[in-house]
Amino acid sequence: MKKAPKRQRQARILQIVGERNIETQSGLVDALKMIGLDVTQATVSRDIKELGIVKVMTGEGTQKYVALTHSGEVAAGRMKRVFAEAVTLISCSDAFVILKTLPGMAQGAASALDSMYLDEIIGTLAGDDTIFVATHDQEEAERLRQKLNALIKVGDSQSIIGNFED
Repeated sequence: MKKAPKRQRQARILQIVGERNIETQSGLVDALKMIGLDVTQATVSRDIKELGIVKVMTGEGTQKYVALTHSGEVAAGRMKRVFAEAVTLISCSDAFVILKTLPGMAQGAASALDSMYLDEIIGTLAGDDTIFVATHDQEEAERLRQKLNALIKVGDSQSIIGNFED
């Protein structure tokens, strides 16, 4: 058996997960070994995380690994729900959008926000119940605030009154 370069190994993992019902990491290791790739479960575990592969329930009541590219709509919906349920207030200050969340939910909501890959976002910083989102300028921050308000279905008047600077 040969050790495959990371890119090749990960491409094979995506192929296998897309074509077969793989229920466990050891099952994936076995499938890779059957095609001649020498891998460890630790390597496969890291690859699963990097590739965004998740376990989902099948119609038969079992679980299987699925690449997020195959279940992107489901994953995106879940992430938006996490975000919408956690965020309580949204406002702008200069080129920043500030979000208040339920206690302990800021990091999860920031992760969900990051996974949306919105063009306006340069970066996010999360504490316990507050998220700072950096944008390029004040107009971009306001545009992002409006998008996020629409996402959580909270009207402008309900999210927070005006900007922090008003």
